[in-house]
Amino acid sequence: MVDKIEPVIDFKSELKGLFDLAGKVAYIPGGYGGIGEAITWGLACAGAKVAIGGRDLEKANKLAQKINAAGYEAFGVAVDVKSVEQIHHSVDAVVDYFGNLDILMNCVGIQREESLLEVTEEAFDEVYQVNLKASMFLAQAVAKHQIKAGNGGKQVHLLSVRSQLGLRDRGYSAYCSTKGGLVLLIKQHAMELAPHNITVNGVAPTFVYTEMIRHVMENKEFRENLLKRIPLGRIADPKDIVGPANFFCSPASDFVTGQTLYVDGGITASQ
Repeated sequence: MVDKIEPVIDFKSELKGLFDLAGKVAYIPGGYGGIGEAITWGLACAGAKVAIGGRDLEKANKLAQKINAAGYEAFGVAVDVKSVEQIHHSVDAVVDYFGNLDILMNCVGIQREESLLEVTEEAFDEVYQVNLKASMFLAQAVAKHQIKAGNGGKQVHLLSVRSQLGLRDRGYSAYCSTKGGLVLLIKQHAMELAPHNITVNGVAPTFVYTEMIRHVMENKEFRENLLKRIPLGRIADPKDIVGPANFFCSPASDFVTGQTLYVDGGITASQ
């Protein structure tokens, strides 16, 4: 009987570039926001060329200038993600500028806080347009280029623990439902894009110290109750989200798809 021969693996060479994004092009809609800017810098520091998308082209260009001044490659692109036409134009602009598009890192998202009995159709529709519909058509536009190029790719969406958990004493109907829908959209897109070697995943933080949540964190009672619920005893810093985002955008996650990683200090692991 012949002994089973184990394959010889050169771990040094195979693992060396596991998190290297050199030569990759990443499009980051919402890339100049509180969390988005940290992720944009994280991808640039890992070697990616980054395209920063958003309604405020001046903000996108200012961040791009800072990144370029630091020795990386970046440019800004205008996009209102409420418009499917603008989404497709922005993706085309990234491809025209850099020549290809390997990574979608979708950081767009809004919240319009209204209690259940006061939710308006206008506010609900706006949150749906930005948080869920835009994710659908950003993914579609990027996938068309990725499939055409034939080099595989990465698609990552920024979610929230509110995709799994409701929030007491706050009006989060639109936000929770759209982020929850995005979890299933990620799974479905992962299945449809797997034959093309394109992975699709999500990063779901708890509250992160950004301007967006300042009004919430200034409420002492709410802040204290929130911190008591987080096993690690603090809310997230923007840099806490960078590692998981880079993981899903890098070769390190090549065999991971359809997953949502909760970056929440342990909230979703506890009652």
